[in-house]
Amino acid sequence: MPIPQQVSGVDRSLLRDDVFRRLRDAIIDGTFLPGEQLKDGDLAEWLGVSRTPVREALLRLGASGLVVAKPGRSTTVSTIDPKAVRDARDVVAAMHVLAVREMAGNATDAELDRMRHANRRFAKALAKDDIAAAMDADEEFHRVPVTVLGNDAIASVLDLFGPVVRRAERERFAADGQASLERHEQLIALLSSGDVEGASDLTFETWHTLDVDDHPEPEQS
Repeated sequence: MPIPQQVSGVDRSLLRDDVFRRLRDAIIDGTFLPGEQLKDGDLAEWLGVSRTPVREALLRLGASGLVVAKPGRSTTVSTIDPKAVRDARDVVAAMHVLAVREMAGNATDAELDRMRHANRRFAKALAKDDIAAAMDADEEFHRVPVTVLGNDAIASVLDLFGPVVRRAERERFAADGQASLERHEQLIALLSSGDVEGASDLTFETWHTLDVDDHPEPEQS
């Protein structure tokens, strides 16, 4: 049959990004455990795609430190390395501080409402003990100042180092999500009032409350 000329094909970049996000989230939420081997054929079948976008996603995950590839052997989910988490946390914190410093006093009502909406979602997820939904809402909350800033370099840095931090964050939300909820509310108030130093100090503190011990996480046998 002839191919309709007026219909565009699937955007391959969107497909690659979607596959990357699905695999990234599966590692962050524990669907794939540290030490677990990831086979591109099995992953392609699971996601209903070809092996090419899966292989590309695994390369990106390797750059983020979520997987370890051994050429000619296997690709496995990495263990949570405390130093790597702290290094990534420091970079992520610095990027978010830059974003809120620019947003403080300049935020529109619509932008602040987006943060309030995300924080309401965060509160509801915590009430239901839905950590995955809480993490999604938290990411949406912190994404607002970054989006407002519109700095592609900062967004790229966060895309690279953010997943390592998010993976370690699950334990914090499970143990003390209420503290994060309160810090979100404080940040909205500081941004609204134009308190640049207060907003940047709170943002720095927020990210540096995340810490991990130096006991290596056991790999899956």
